[in-house]
Amino acid sequence: MIGTIIGAIIVGAIIGALARLILPGRQSVSTLVTVILGILGSLIASWLVYQLGYSNEGGGFQWIPFLAGIVVAALLIVGYGMATGKKQV
Repeated sequence: MIGTIIGAIIVGAIIGALARLILPGRQSVSTLVTVILGILGSLIASWLVYQLGYSNEGGGFQWIPFLAGIVVAALLIVGYGMATGKKQV
């Protein structure tokens, strides 16, 4: 259980960081918020991808949920910036 939580935090940090990298300009979002939005983006995207019928039959790394998580996390970062009034530079 604790390993799953730590894994989710690490993957969330990676997804959040990659999401910030694909966004143009500089975002005024803290590291903690980036990790939280990365975790949320990963969870939302994974749920959505699996609801659309994705299955990892071949095993290995699950690229589609990972890439979808980056896109959803980027959208969440933009939405967070708009909701808090923090502008991108």
